Amino acid sequence: MWLKRMNRNTGTFRSLNQGPFTIHQDEGWRTLAATTPSRNYARNIGYGFIGYTWEENGPSLAVRNGEETLETHVENVASMNITDVLYIRCDWRDVQKRPGRLDLHPVWELTMDAARRHGLRVAFRVQMSSPNFQPQRLALPDFVADKVPMVDIGNHAGSSFVYVEPRYDHPKFQSAFRELNELLADRFDNQPNMEFVDLMMYGFWGEGHTGAFPHPFPDYYTAETTCLAMAELQLDIWRKVPLAVNTQTDINGVGNDAVRQLALAQGCWLRSDSILIEEPEQIGQIAGRPPGTAVIMEDGDFRHYRMEDIPEDSAGISRMENAMLHVPDLGANYWSLWTEAAQVRRFAEHNPYGFQRLRERMGYRIRPSWIWQRKRHGTDEIIVAIANDGGSGMPGVLWLQLESVNGRLCMTGSIDKGQPFGGQLRLASFVLPPDFGCKELLLRAMLETKPGVLHSVQWSCAQLLQSDGAFPIRLAGHEGEGWRKGV
Repeated sequence: MWLKRMNRNTGTFRSLNQGPFTIHQDEGWRTLAATTPSRNYARNIGYGFIGYTWEENGPSLAVRNGEETLETHVENVASMNITDVLYIRCDWRDVQKRPGRLDLHPVWELTMDAARRHGLRVAFRVQMSSPNFQPQRLALPDFVADKVPMVDIGNHAGSSFVYVEPRYDHPKFQSAFRELNELLADRFDNQPNMEFVDLMMYGFWGEGHTGAFPHPFPDYYTAETTCLAMAELQLDIWRKVPLAVNTQTDINGVGNDAVRQLALAQGCWLRSDSILIEEPEQIGQIAGRPPGTAVIMEDGDFRHYRMEDIPEDSAGISRMENAMLHVPDLGANYWSLWTEAAQVRRFAEHNPYGFQRLRERMGYRIRPSWIWQRKRHGTDEIIVAIANDGGSGMPGVLWLQLESVNGRLCMTGSIDKGQPFGGQLRLASFVLPPDFGCKELLLRAMLETKPGVLHSVQWSCAQLLQSDGAFPIRLAGHEGEGWRKGV
């Protein structure tokens, strides 16, 4: 659920006081509630398992081999009880065939429909280049490829054909690229169940590289300025859905470091397409990322999840489960399941620990661990200590809302970006107006992923919540047992 921002002029929309709350300020205090972690998995924006309805080779192997239909494949991925996000990674030609309009491959509508029916979210990447189907076809639609010069970058190993890349800096390419983003944003930027969109970068699979082959630009200056301009364009057009920038090192000399710095400075998330084989640079980028930055992880080496083909180490841990168990090490938010739903199910049945570990630690799990009531200056103050039982900080800004059940009071405020970090607490205070006349309050949480875009967040506590997810609070009277005094 998306929530609009409250009017800043009401005086109830602000950064909350986060302490320290010293004893000498008190006129008496009492602990109203204390919660414990929930054993249940809560689905929230900002973390989860990603099932692929389409990847750079297309749908599942079963569809490509004619063993199941595309509709069956999408439903199989969506109906896995571990799937939180449905993801499409496709070529530009799969979303547009002519100027001025989108021509989405049927997998898009199937994915959006399955997400609605199963209560899932959606993410995607559109590739401007892919080596997978060359030389039979390019990732570009024909109306772009026919107008943009193509550059030979090298021979495919053991083959006579040559990989080609477009001149991304060509005016015709840049014009079409702007239109593509405008069309996609017009269609998807306001969709309430959109989780993130991968930043469209130069090179193979849109990841900012062409592997061992050179880039297609005439020089480094042209490469960096073009890649920066393309990133700036996307950051400007996509106003509501978070963008995720790849951690790819600048092995091809195109300015990836500058692109990533720009993207992170404007609140982009990070993603990496492998985890165990990455360089120290990429792991360091993820581990040292700015507060409030989500991380999307995948590992393509054994994405088929065929157990008989995945080696085990000396501890009997399979290579894929080993990769999964490194996700909490990085405090990452997402793990990708790829396309093979039947194989994923079978793998999960025989290797349950990795999935259980990620359900407990991947992303964030927040709850009001303590709630206190204090007497101060003739009125009451409510202090909440928000615990994060997950492994990552909040992927954005956490907003708390305190309201009375009679509807006369509604106070909303934020805490520092990324807080509470994984495994930590963050305290925040609401000072109630004097004699507001209600003893029953409700506490809600919201996550701001981009400026002005808030999503409701489900508390992850074992204690009972209201039917709408709010945590109930009952104030204590000012007389009676349970009150303590500072000295």
